[in-house]
Amino acid sequence: MCGISGEARFDGRSPDAAAVTRMTEALQSRGPDGEGLFTDGWVTLGHRRLTIIDLSDAGGQPMVRDDLGLALVFNGCIYNYPELREELRNAGYAFASTSDTEVILVAYAHWGERFVDHLVGMFAIGLVDRARRRLVLARDRLGIKPLYLAETPGRLRFASTLPALLAAGDVDTAIDPVALHHYLSWHSIVPAPRTVLRGVRKLPPATLRVIEADGRSREEVYWRPDYVREPADAGMDAADWRAAIGDALRAAVRRRLVADVPVGVLLSGGLDSSLIVALLAEAGQQHLRTFSIGFDSRGGEAGDEFHYSDLVARAYGTDHQRIRLADDDLVPAVRAAVLAMTEPMGSHDVVAFHLLSEQVARHVKVAQSGQGADEVFAGYGYHQPLTEAPRHGAAETFAAAFFDRDHDELRSLVGPAYALEHDASRELLTDHLAAPGAQTALDAVLRLDTHLMLPDDPVKRVDSMSMAWGLEVRTPFLDQDLVTLAAHCPPEHKVAQGGKGVLKAVAREVLPAEVIDRPKGYFPVPALRNVDGPVRELVAEALQAPVARERGLFRPEYVARLLAEPDRAEAAAGSNKLWQLGLLELWLQTHDVR
Repeated sequence: MCGISGEARFDGRSPDAAAVTRMTEALQSRGPDGEGLFTDGWVTLGHRRLTIIDLSDAGGQPMVRDDLGLALVFNGCIYNYPELREELRNAGYAFASTSDTEVILVAYAHWGERFVDHLVGMFAIGLVDRARRRLVLARDRLGIKPLYLAETPGRLRFASTLPALLAAGDVDTAIDPVALHHYLSWHSIVPAPRTVLRGVRKLPPATLRVIEADGRSREEVYWRPDYVREPADAGMDAADWRAAIGDALRAAVRRRLVADVPVGVLLSGGLDSSLIVALLAEAGQQHLRTFSIGFDSRGGEAGDEFHYSDLVARAYGTDHQRIRLADDDLVPAVRAAVLAMTEPMGSHDVVAFHLLSEQVARHVKVAQSGQGADEVFAGYGYHQPLTEAPRHGAAETFAAAFFDRDHDELRSLVGPAYALEHDASRELLTDHLAAPGAQTALDAVLRLDTHLMLPDDPVKRVDSMSMAWGLEVRTPFLDQDLVTLAAHCPPEHKVAQGGKGVLKAVAREVLPAEVIDRPKGYFPVPALRNVDGPVRELVAEALQAPVARERGLFRPEYVARLLAEPDRAEAAAGSNKLWQLGLLELWLQTHDVR
């Protein structure tokens, strides 16, 4: 797990090594254990290292194999690298390290651009094919590892975070009106390839991009499961699906134990993280370290779920640590979390993940997390009505349950310079849901959740907050084989038992019923959810700052109304409209975007 950066020039000029160095320095928290720089005429690569696999210098990056004519920077973990290394060794290749990084290099030498098909894991890759004068960029199937791009005539830069690109300089920082429309419609989600800044884009998940030395480039989506029923599965009943999903999840959890350092678990006390703990215990893991976080209660809303996390920790004898934070800690924590955000993220639990990661990183370098289970296995409340919706009605049903604002409200909110005549968010939603390859309305929405929304909300949130502390977080529910199997699973097995029915069936084999049948919980941060107390003062200060007034993102009368009547700020799925606006301005101001 690391931070990567690079610059390619297509105009005959040398790459700006100083700019790459600035990007690399901005990524220090993602890789506190080492750094490196490599130049090959038209391309310069930068790297910050977090030592997880092959702790020796032989695993350092940028990694260069002169005999293969290749150089590489890589962020992530390839879980099947031992098997791939053995296969490639049998094919006649030699290895100088025991790292997964070198396996990627040799895999490219052996399979060419199809090397991505053989990688099981999470990754963002920048690879220089020196003989062919090509730069190859690749991102993992579920977008767990980020890769940001800034392109200008004659130049391409890439980095693991958007702020790293800002550190390099010469970025168009104008606000993208379409991205702003998405942010304000979808709980602050801006799907790839856009970001909120016009001059920065993201390589989409499951995408391979090949850039030639003359600037020509091509992209390929190399993986996209269909959400349809497979003929081979026609005879499977609920028990068969429970067994198949259980086997795939067990394999996913075991895969994510590969490391040369201990692996812990972020244990919220919910079904998903509790199930990971149970399956690790079942696999024979002993002395497992688990971590939970809680906040002050507020207005009758509990600020922690320690009852459930304690129950699981006791049941499996984990070395468990509670982390409790008072509201007095919250405003400094918000500021620190905003600084760590690769993009503005309006989910109230992003601060909780930042604080939790800070504590966990003091004890382990790697942890497993339950992110993604709700999107893959239909765990949200809005999934239930979709079981009755016709295939053509998916967009209407989803929008009614999920959108924070409709287009008319957006027009009354956004400043004149950023207003759109067309409903960009509804158009993207409709196009994605209408695409072939999804059998039912729920299939289409689960595909949207997993492949469009999820990489730019919970996945990005966890990656940003954990890597701010040099903590690698692995997500077994986003295992490519498990996700493919779940895509083929009949929707009725997923929405059963109020959601995630097939997962609950698996869990009943290993978890106490009290954990399985409890009400659905979230990372509770009441002061953020309600935007009250010092948090409210912070938001008001950001929205009323001179730079905010000059930027003119939001109409002053709309902001004034939310500040005066906080009860009107509640949006879909427990999000808060005032927090979304304030967080965006906080992020722009923190990162000095003008």
